[in-house]
Amino acid sequence: MNDNNTYFTYYTIEKGDNLYEIAKKYNINPKLLAAINGIKDDEYIYPNQELLIPKSGYSYYITAEGDTLRGVASAFKTTPENMLNYNRTIYLLPEQILVYKSRG
Repeated sequence: MNDNNTYFTYYTIEKGDNLYEIAKKYNINPKLLAAINGIKDDEYIYPNQELLIPKSGYSYYITAEGDTLRGVASAFKTTPENMLNYNRTIYLLPEQILVYKSRG
């Protein structure tokens, strides 16, 4: 279960779009949307640029300096082994996106 198509859908930016409106349309936090796409939330976006849109049913975490696999797993209320099932490679370098299936 570590295919981007499982966790994300793609959105092609159209003229007049802005990050806030796209985030609102998909019911996600604009800062998370920006971080997942490696841009700042106030950065200009361009028509025809593709964005990764997180799919519902999953939780997303963006790593920071000093994170540990045990700490991230604890935040998701799971085990490090389960985290490895959802993420092909975990480096724990700052700004890596980690995914876990949400409960509910």
